Amino acid sequence: MNENVVVSAEWLADHLDDVTVVDVRDAWEYDGIGHVPGAVSTPFDEFRSDTDESEGMLPGADAWADLLGAAGVTADDTVVAYDDTHGVFAARFLVTAELYGHTDLHLLDGDFSSWMREYETSSDAPEVEPADYEVRDPTDSPLVDHEDVEAAIEDSDSVIVDTRDDWEYEEGHVPGAVNLDWKELVDDETRGLKFRDELAEILGAHGITPDKRVVLYCNTARRISHTYVVLSSLGYDDVGFYEGSLTEWETVGGPIETGP
Repeated sequence: MNENVVVSAEWLADHLDDVTVVDVRDAWEYDGIGHVPGAVSTPFDEFRSDTDESEGMLPGADAWADLLGAAGVTADDTVVAYDDTHGVFAARFLVTAELYGHTDLHLLDGDFSSWMREYETSSDAPEVEPADYEVRDPTDSPLVDHEDVEAAIEDSDSVIVDTRDDWEYEEGHVPGAVNLDWKELVDDETRGLKFRDELAEILGAHGITPDKRVVLYCNTARRISHTYVVLSSLGYDDVGFYEGSLTEWETVGGPIETGP
């Protein structure tokens, strides 16, 4: 992802005719509360995976292609995704799309609330023409395995970031990892990302700087995905994430340390 991954409601309004908007909220919210005009509904539960396959927590290439094709999305579309939870679920949609080779991806800053405050919503679902969605190999996958995490533990030019809650971190974490709750990066009032200088200050205080290799992990894919999108928006160009979770890390014999 590039630095333009996060876009404002104003930007979306100006480009609404040129992009494909994806609403990842529950279907009842899409229908009952309303949505961005023209947005297609792809609820989060339809692309999350409850299995532990070789692709980690991804839904599988065929399932992904069927889901997006049914929504009328093609792999060449400029996609803007949103939710109503600070962007954490929409971020997972975008990361999933990136891992299946989609390149032109954006997150609506401030979630659906930012749109509702300034622009009209719709309760009419668009007429969708099914499309042939082509899954592609990503040009540069951010996924890393446990060996990469082990290497990062010993690398002074890398920082391992645990995006779970502090109590989870204290119960056990990868040795040397710093704890960054993804919610530290969003503003409670605007529901969007904090200003860039404030984000840089927060990240810098955790030792997360653009000159370092950043390796992310969590136990929920959406939290790690949100942090990944934020770092991408800030120009971090060496970010990987361990999709297997801390539970899998322990299963393969990865060391654990406890405490703050």
